[in-house]
Amino acid sequence: MVKNQPSVTTGNVASSSEPSPRGSNEKKHPNGHSNEKSGLVDATAAAPDIETGSTGEGLSRDLHGRHLQFIAIGAALGTGLFLGIGASLAHAGPGSLLIAFVFVGAIVYSVMVALGEIATFLPVAGSFTVYAGRFVDPSLGFSMGWIYAFSWAITFGLELTAAGLIIQYWSATLSIAIWIGVFWFIFTAANFLPIRWFGEFEMYLSSIKVVTVVGFVIFSICVNAGVGKEGYIGFQYWREPGAFAEYTVTGSPGQFVAFWATLITAGFSFQGTELVAVGAGETANPRKTIPSAIRWTFWGIFGLFISTVFFVGLNVPYNDERLSSDRTDASASPLVLVAIRAGVRVLPDIINAVLLTAVLSAANSDLYSSSRILIGLAEDGHAPKFFKRTNNWGTPYYSVAFCSLFGFLGFLNLSQNGTTVFTWLLNITSVAGFITWALINYCHIRFMQALKAQNIDRNSLPYVAPFQPYLSWFGLFFNVLIIITSGFTVFMKWNTSNFFAAYVSLLIFVVCYVVHKLVYRTKVVPLSEVDLVKGRSQ
Repeated sequence: MVKNQPSVTTGNVASSSEPSPRGSNEKKHPNGHSNEKSGLVDATAAAPDIETGSTGEGLSRDLHGRHLQFIAIGAALGTGLFLGIGASLAHAGPGSLLIAFVFVGAIVYSVMVALGEIATFLPVAGSFTVYAGRFVDPSLGFSMGWIYAFSWAITFGLELTAAGLIIQYWSATLSIAIWIGVFWFIFTAANFLPIRWFGEFEMYLSSIKVVTVVGFVIFSICVNAGVGKEGYIGFQYWREPGAFAEYTVTGSPGQFVAFWATLITAGFSFQGTELVAVGAGETANPRKTIPSAIRWTFWGIFGLFISTVFFVGLNVPYNDERLSSDRTDASASPLVLVAIRAGVRVLPDIINAVLLTAVLSAANSDLYSSSRILIGLAEDGHAPKFFKRTNNWGTPYYSVAFCSLFGFLGFLNLSQNGTTVFTWLLNITSVAGFITWALINYCHIRFMQALKAQNIDRNSLPYVAPFQPYLSWFGLFFNVLIIITSGFTVFMKWNTSNFFAAYVSLLIFVVCYVVHKLVYRTKVVPLSEVDLVKGRSQ
């Protein structure tokens, strides 16, 4: 779809959640929209909406499938993979680590195919946060949208801080405040660029990480086969010290606790995969682009994660003390540890450079995603309308400017008390991803039920998710279970502060939902009135 060209949309008149005036003699379409004669409203007579970008005040549909893929890859392939799996390997062992990542991958697959079916049919700005309010309850859309937008905006500050810490690997004399300021300016400016330029910029940044992971896998195969100073390794570390470690308690219960703790960590690492759908409202030909982008994104991220986790577990025993390092630069990366154990000393500087591009790419994706979620909130009346305004390039400058302000939270790390505050803020992001995944699965279940209630053949959709509705119920169940048990270790040894730190995001989500429900008195949208028209792809 070309920007500034009128697009064909249907039923863009009123939300189904808004009751029509009493006494109206207009005919009602099953979805609750006011329609005349044929039941459809001519798009040229309707007010332009944010999804179409039809008047110079909307989003430009200049993103291609490759851009969507790399925006998601940029968010998912970050410090969680390059640094986080080291501590998980030390706690759980290579067997538990691998199984946990495969299992969470199955959960993510359920989320992605469900999201693909809806986003291909309704490619709107804000994506799944819009679906929650439209398919279920406006209060749910409000609470989900705000906690998700804030989680990525706050993460923007985290990534800027991480970039400064990584640079200190080469020069510890320079304050991280300098780099927070420099990178804040660069990536805020990048998000004001036309979306096509932004997509290309993010694609090249993310490509560096993909090439690095592929190179690491090849290198690990050679090390395992005997190229390094340790000689042939094979599966010897799976036998001694073993494939399954104990955590917190001993015996089989300890091995299960280790697995479950790693399951949660794996989920955190995969978060960001769903961002491939956030750009649906800026995508040309969404019926073809979105399903392809979602498939390639999931299998690409899944393959990169599983292969990295597998070969790190093959080549590094879980009792190596260096895995538990609290460093934040390349010296703490298990990828570097593989090279050090093999006798290759040149790799740390290379990995540190890649770590830098990883967090910068993630920062770029974080700011983009949070600003687009904010647009969806504004479109549904959950945020001020001015956040929808765009310039002649289709850039939502108010949304980008607002979300970029959260990057300054990185400066909290410059003081001791500020670090504590910043840590608490980051806890908001940890469980927010699981809440989002669970609600995506639930929205898809409601979407399928609404199709049936409105006599729309699901097989007529441009993309049909496989194994439904069983796969969405599977994802919903385990996402909710992980949310509830995300801080389970605090119950084994009670600590009030740790309890609130673990569940602060869930508490904020519940408070947002309850307050919005009490103020606006919203109700669950009846299936026959679910809006399946506005923003529908043609």
